[in-house]
Amino acid sequence: MRPFVRTLLTTLALAVVPLAANAQTLYKSVGTDGRVVYSDKPPTTGAVEKTMKLENLPVSVVPGAGPAPKTATPDTPQIAAPRGDVVLYMATWCGYCKAAKAYLASKGIAYRELDIDTPSGKAAFSQLGARGVPVLLTNGQKIAGFTPQAYDAVLMARR
Repeated sequence: MRPFVRTLLTTLALAVVPLAANAQTLYKSVGTDGRVVYSDKPPTTGAVEKTMKLENLPVSVVPGAGPAPKTATPDTPQIAAPRGDVVLYMATWCGYCKAAKAYLASKGIAYRELDIDTPSGKAAFSQLGARGVPVLLTNGQKIAGFTPQAYDAVLMARR
């Protein structure tokens, strides 16, 4: 696909995403040294080149998934990823999960995988309150769904 077409499609996709007040916002800017910077805070110097809302990304809906229970049991795995770690909630039948795993592998990003079809993965996934997979956790951020642009923004900001 030509870069212009890819850029146009990405721009259109981001333009149709509804803007919710509680959505996670990422800012893309270019520093004085020419380096591209992704951050969850607006830049203090320079101008914002692009603002991205990370919501309504493509997901494979998990039947019966809903809000998280009010209390966790002692044997429920921890859902927050330790600082610097990357955790991917996935299912073997999910096409978006396969794309997310391929993306992480192509970037050489180490991650811990939790299959939601296993008992421990299912218990941890129920605590997330997500309705579909994949779900990526890193540095206190939760990205439900997958697009290369969203993962680029989150994982570049973590470095």
